[in-house]
Parts: sequence; C-alpha cells; structure tokens
Amino acid sequence: MNVIKTKIPDMLIIEPDVFGDERGFFFESFNERKWTEATGLDLRFVQDNHSRSVKGVLRGLHYQVKAPQGKLVRVISGEVFDVAVDIRKSSPFFGRWDGVYLSAENKRQLWIPGGFAHGFLVVSESAEFLYKTTDYYAPEYERCIIWNDSDLDITWPLKRNPMLSAKDIQGVFFRDAEVFP
Repeated sequence: MNVIKTKIPDMLIIEPDVFGDERGFFFESFNERKWTEATGLDLRFVQDNHSRSVKGVLRGLHYQVKAPQGKLVRVISGEVFDVAVDIRKSSPFFGRWDGVYLSAENKRQLWIPGGFAHGFLVVSESAEFLYKTTDYYAPEYERCIIWNDSDLDITWPLKRNPMLSAKDIQGVFFRDAEVFP
C-alpha cells in the first residue's frame, strides 16, 4: 500500500495495492499488519459504518467531543469530496482543513484521526461510503460545525446549495464549537 501525507500530516491518504485483469480486480481494503507497518499506527477499529447518499448531499462536519472517533473512510460506489478539519487547539494545524476526492474508481482511502471534524459531499449521481471507526458512536457527544463556516472557508465543489439533514443545518460556527485541547 502507498501512504500519502496530506497538508495536515496526521491525515493520510491510503492507496491500496490493486490487482486487476480482464475479470475485474482484487485488493485488501484493510489488513491490520500492513496498516501498522505502513502508517506506524497501531489502532483498534470497533465499528464499521455504511451510508448511501445522492448527488448534492453534504454530510458533516461531524465529530464527538468525548469518545472521539478516528475514521478510515472509503467509497465503494460513486465519488465524494471528503473533508476533515483539525479541531485540536494544541495542533499547529488547528482550524485548517484538507479535502480529497474518494471514489470507487480510485479506491483511495482517507485516515482521519480523532480530534478532527469530518464531512463529505457527493459529487456523482449517488455514492456508497464505508468507514471504520476507533470508537463507538455516542450520539450524546456528537457535535456539528456548519459546513459553510466563513472562518474555515472550505472550498466545496458546489454548483448550488447542498442537501443537508436537519442536524447539519443546525451546525454551529467554528468559533463557537467545542474543540479538543
């Protein structure tokens, strides 16, 4: 597997080794031994999640203030623009974001450590999104930063306003958000 650092060094793009021929392809989407050797991260994933969304849906920017979740995310159908924001006050990258296109075609994955807010925009007709987490979902600790916060100034690839859940419409501004030490 190939590991690529992003503008925020704790976020990693993972490119798996893909073996293909006229019949199709095969790759290991996760191998704990190879993951640890390639990234230097010895983690325990406890939950897998799967969502499907249509074009123009934006989910996020989500995080948990307690039981923070590290996420290894990928797309198995379609394409998304995936974004993470460093919300760790002690980080030299506090308040900075990076985004990457993930698709069924490129088979890339993105590692987002705990202490980041995360969201994605579906840019294809639909997308199926899978992710592994290092902690369990705890709705009482879930928080949301509004997707279009002017202080973060995320460059979403949008032609019109996205479709949002009621929860995401209620997201708070970054300056008012609970963040990590």
